Amino acid sequence: MVTDMNLIVAVDNNWAIGCKGSLLVSIPNDHKAFRRETAGRVVVFGRKTLATFPQGMPLADRTNIILSGDPDYRVKGAVVVHSKEELLEELKKYPEDEIYVIGGESIYRMLLPYCQTAHVTKIDHAYEADAYFPNLDESEEWEITADSEEQTYFDIAYSFVKYERKKA
Repeated sequence: MVTDMNLIVAVDNNWAIGCKGSLLVSIPNDHKAFRRETAGRVVVFGRKTLATFPQGMPLADRTNIILSGDPDYRVKGAVVVHSKEELLEELKKYPEDEIYVIGGESIYRMLLPYCQTAHVTKIDHAYEADAYFPNLDESEEWEITADSEEQTYFDIAYSFVKYERKKA
């Protein structure tokens, strides 16, 4: 059973992650941290998240695993699975600590119970949004184990926060 995965997400003050199929804001340093954290690793995401990538292509230098309910869905350069069961079976092929769940909302919610570490970019702003991540600050199961200094991009303040699931 896969239970030691990571996830990586950027959230606003309301734990929102997206609006109308795109990210809330683009912060170059956040993208750089994402690339550094996931390069050479396995990234797991849904079909709609793929559509937000440059040219709608899988991410370079990573093993891309896409979950889609469409049995005919295919993506060159990626592994496509069609159910949670098929996904969990596929993930057994990789070291758990090298697997990163990267969205969107339904994928995060489905796989959060299998994650041990959450890398969260917290953006100090409330955006208009229609997609959300579960609020880890309100969860008894998660604790903050690392927090960066506040950084800014133009007038946007943000920080990198690491959450880990509390040991039972």
